[in-house]
Amino acid sequence: MTQRRNRRSSVEDRWRKRDGTPSANDGKGKRWRARYVDDDAREHSKGFTRKVDAQAWLNEITSAQVTGSYVDPVRGSITFTRFYEDWSARQVWVPSTRTNADYVAKVVPFKAKAMSAIRRSDIEAWVKSMVDAGLAATTIKTRYNIARSIFRAARLDKIVAGDPTENVTLPRARRRDATMTIPSAGDVAKLVEHAVDRFDVYVQLCAFAGLRLGEAAGVQVGDIDFLRRQLSVARQIQRDGNRPRVAPPKYGSERVVYLPEDLVEALSRHVARWTPEGPADRWLFTDDEGVPWFDNRVGWRWRKTRAAAGVDCRLHDLRHFYASGLIAAGCDVVTVQRALGHSTATTTLSTYAHLWPSAEDRTRSATAGLMTMVSEAAADALRTDGPNQAGDLGV
Repeated sequence: MTQRRNRRSSVEDRWRKRDGTPSANDGKGKRWRARYVDDDAREHSKGFTRKVDAQAWLNEITSAQVTGSYVDPVRGSITFTRFYEDWSARQVWVPSTRTNADYVAKVVPFKAKAMSAIRRSDIEAWVKSMVDAGLAATTIKTRYNIARSIFRAARLDKIVAGDPTENVTLPRARRRDATMTIPSAGDVAKLVEHAVDRFDVYVQLCAFAGLRLGEAAGVQVGDIDFLRRQLSVARQIQRDGNRPRVAPPKYGSERVVYLPEDLVEALSRHVARWTPEGPADRWLFTDDEGVPWFDNRVGWRWRKTRAAAGVDCRLHDLRHFYASGLIAAGCDVVTVQRALGHSTATTTLSTYAHLWPSAEDRTRSATAGLMTMVSEAAADALRTDGPNQAGDLGV
């Protein structure tokens, strides 16, 4: 019988000698063997009863190699946990991202399954279990995105042929305008007044400069230009275990924030009282040992301040207060984007679009302006020409 051979793949009669004569085992077991060599020069083979089945399997493998969808059967057998450990060790992550990813890899119900054996149904069941557990839609989306990034990496590494997380339906998150809390001016005044342990200026940086928690903690005295009344946001403080870690601002949020005069004066008083001397890179907010504040040290001060003020809001809501003030003052989306340090104007709009005046609001304002102009003109005519002239205006 004729054998089909080439350097990388072949279908062979296992029970015939090279000269074509039958061997002693002829006709026993799976007669036909299909074999191929992968890109790493490893040989793979599989036995079949019929030659047509062997050739069909080999054709499928060859097609996958040509189209780039080939998956190494040996590598695809590694578990989700094993792949994550190997892949995550190569990632350049900030500590908080690594902590979140490690947690997801630890709790997914399919962590012990082979990567190639994980199906879309496994992902759907996991998402449903999180919904049943009462987790917020945003939390579920964050965990899902972490799992999806793992499977995308596995597909690029030819561990899996497809992405089982693709197009999985997630619970719908509530609209931003329904969930956003914006403190009132009175609330912010109470928070500043009742701030504990040097925390008043920190609160003001969040409320009147729009800084995030880590950005405010990362301010150095040299970042403040008191003459130009501006602040350079150049870093943030993150927590690494129980110690602070200096990192760049979130996703390219380096920026210059223009400060109101009252905030500049508050910063000046804070520096004069708490850190009057030292190099320009000294921290604006430190503990008694000179260690900059990070999230847990900020957190307890915020909780005590909020309780003393009787105000129920998050620290991040002060950033919303700042954004709402810029929008109310007529700032356009690009101005607000740059002030907040958003990477794109799309991010700003998706968060704060509901705060900008709508077409209806602008129409009413314009019409009110027209009516005011007519009323003023009528009043002027009445004063200048008398009642008869004014009556012509329909007053």
